[in-house]
Amino acid sequence: MNKAIYLNSRPIGKPKESDFKFVNEDKPEITNGEILLKTKFVSVDPYLRGRMSDAKSYVQPFKLNEPISSGCIAEVIESKNDSFKKGDFVSGSLDWKEYQTSKGENLLKVDENKAPLSAYLGVLGMTGLTAYFGLTEIGKPQKGETVVVSGAAGAVGSIVGQIAKILGCRVVGIAGTDEKVAMLKSKFGFDEAINYNTVKDMTKAIADACPNGVDVYFDNVGGDISDSVHVNINRLGRIIVCGAISAYNDTSAPTGPRVEHFLIRKSALMQGFIVGNYAEKFPEGMQQLSKWLKDDKLTYSETIVEGFDAIPQAFIDLFEGKNKGKMIVKI
Repeated sequence: MNKAIYLNSRPIGKPKESDFKFVNEDKPEITNGEILLKTKFVSVDPYLRGRMSDAKSYVQPFKLNEPISSGCIAEVIESKNDSFKKGDFVSGSLDWKEYQTSKGENLLKVDENKAPLSAYLGVLGMTGLTAYFGLTEIGKPQKGETVVVSGAAGAVGSIVGQIAKILGCRVVGIAGTDEKVAMLKSKFGFDEAINYNTVKDMTKAIADACPNGVDVYFDNVGGDISDSVHVNINRLGRIIVCGAISAYNDTSAPTGPRVEHFLIRKSALMQGFIVGNYAEKFPEGMQQLSKWLKDDKLTYSETIVEGFDAIPQAFIDLFEGKNKGKMIVKI
């Protein structure tokens, strides 16, 4: 038997367990040129919420009554492909299934002797590359500048802050609990951190934490928090729009301050991106992240839950802020 998770219905607002469906499939058999994979780790990420809607986006939406997919680590348990042998571990976008076949295309071998397997879904995977390229290619932080990161205790945000520190910047993080705020400073080396749930005036809190203004803003959340940061942007500031988790579950178009006059008045840049834009540079990014990790300049945080059946709830928990760093399900 081969357990799989299908999209049962398109979420309205926040996803719920009934939007997912467990299906028992037959365990697949491989043919020449294929490998049989056993899923070991599954990455659950906020961007998957967009693929559960049928709105046009930069990736195709998931189809109803078909498997959901995301970044996974899997073990090769049988091979009829000369490029892979039994016992190899691979990373790539795979279906939420216990077992599946592949021709090996778009799969990357990973080495558990160089880093824990789960790290290849986080700091050494798309998460780390998103942080690296968003900050360095768009933000272009200079030594001595102030970098603000929203969603700072999340998988991407925590890496962004550390890279900014490595590059000689002053770093201020925004998170939603006192525990996360403390972690940003003690574990990840942020200079200041703000709990958006306890401050009364977010705009003033950012101004107080950034007496010289904000040069680079790495935006993972959007919404009211970002409105408050925009007010504090310096002339020639750079705003990197990576995510908008505050609005992913909205059922109507959000309203709020318009940013155009801030951008004009401050000659500031606001640019959105997806990490795939930098695919040709992935080897460079991986090499740099690996070096920083090896040199203990970079650390990471994971929330690992166990069991295939836990995948839907782990995804839902992202929108409740229950994760610290990367949310991963270990099978």
